[in-house]
Amino acid sequence: QGNLVESGGGSVQAGGSLRLSCVASAYTDSRRCVGWFRQVPGKEREGVATINRASGNNVYVDSAKGRFFLSQDTAKNTVYLQMNNLKVEDTAMYYCAAGGAHMYGFCYMTSADYAYWGQGTQVTVSS
Repeated sequence: QGNLVESGGGSVQAGGSLRLSCVASAYTDSRRCVGWFRQVPGKEREGVATINRASGNNVYVDSAKGRFFLSQDTAKNTVYLQMNNLKVEDTAMYYCAAGGAHMYGFCYMTSADYAYWGQGTQVTVSS
């Protein structure tokens, strides 16, 4: 798949929080960007957030703004997605991916721009 490993998924009630982790392997220009995506069966994969590992620039989908926050530990090659105030509609399989495409330092949020993928971690939010 690309040697990315996600963890941190689980089941929470609405309003709760989870922190997802993605071990993304060593930085290279082709892995400058790490994106988080999610997918529900029968629906297309949706971009949630991206981070430029070199600059720290973040991009969030509108539904995640103010609730989800990206951070990274460069020494551990790990990117974190802190998810707060979770909603039932956040339920999905979450994937992290690495790629190099960006514009003015901000990484794209389309899955086609990411060549390396993890296996995913399930997030389930109940009402």
